[in-house]
Amino acid sequence: MQYDSEQYHALVVAGGLNAYLNDVERQAQEELEQIVQAMAQKDGTDEALKARDPMKWVRLMNNYRHCAAEIVRQNWS
Repeated sequence: MQYDSEQYHALVVAGGLNAYLNDVERQAQEELEQIVQAMAQKDGTDEALKARDPMKWVRLMNNYRHCAAEIVRQNWS
């Protein structure tokens, strides 16, 4: 996403900056969750693994979240 000073000023003047930023945050969170779910599904990280080996499940899910966050950051910058 590119910085656009005209769009920024228009949003500030119109009072819509918070709504715009909330929408961007929501979209980024949805993208992050979709990526995490896709990674977990691809690797077979499921509720059965969570019950069998909770520590491994937590490690994998944390790894997916960190990777997905980096992907989202790159996509939105």
